[in-house]
Amino acid sequence: MTEIQRPGALYQQVAAAIREAILKGEFAPGAPLPSEAQLIERYKVSRPTVRNAVAALRAEGLIEVRHGKGSFVRSDGQPSVTLDRRISRTAEGSFVMPNGAVWDEAEEPTPYRTHTTTATGQLLELSAEEALFGCDRLLTDPASGTRAMHRMLIPFEVAEGTPLAEAPGTRPEAAYEVLTQAGHKVWWSEAVRARMPLPDERTALQLPDATPILHVARVTHGTSGRPLILEELRVGADRAELAYRITADKEPTRRARG
Repeated sequence: MTEIQRPGALYQQVAAAIREAILKGEFAPGAPLPSEAQLIERYKVSRPTVRNAVAALRAEGLIEVRHGKGSFVRSDGQPSVTLDRRISRTAEGSFVMPNGAVWDEAEEPTPYRTHTTTATGQLLELSAEEALFGCDRLLTDPASGTRAMHRMLIPFEVAEGTPLAEAPGTRPEAAYEVLTQAGHKVWWSEAVRARMPLPDERTALQLPDATPILHVARVTHGTSGRPLILEELRVGADRAELAYRITADKEPTRRARG
């Protein structure tokens, strides 16, 4: 039996004691936390105090609640899915992405029309309120249950005169092929950041409390480096990791001094 004797709010003391037990391995990653009744008996406190302590640990990300099953110590294991970010091209000219066939669509894709924001305009090198075609997809990995949100934004001026203007819901690899057929020699840049999810992202991705997301922004560039397409991928940072193939670029030739 462990009685609380340290100063501070009682629920904070209980939270500190449970945290210490987790860090020492007494409550193993992935294991259920003792029941409320067991915690009340262990720490000699009231039910509201235990609930507040568990809520504090959920906010810290040490504990997750699985509805209908109880509270569990968050696992510190390996990510459930590795997202290979390579893009390959077949001899026939089609583009292939290693993870392209892995994901199922949890819902029908949602194409729409929108405008650039400050953030998307900066990535597409467009001013605010420029017209865009958009398409949102909610994806799921059947093996692990991991969910991902994918958004593709194409400026009207890029899509004009191509099949993308009539089918903005085209999958990314097919869109790349359309652009090459339009005369572009495409290449990509990508930036990754971690942030806390917005409420709709947390719900759609079915994230536990206090879980950040990986926000991946991929820009497809064309002739003269012009941005043609912006893709945004959002996935729980506790479920996924990104993998990249890195090749060495040639250094620019230096002119000899005369």
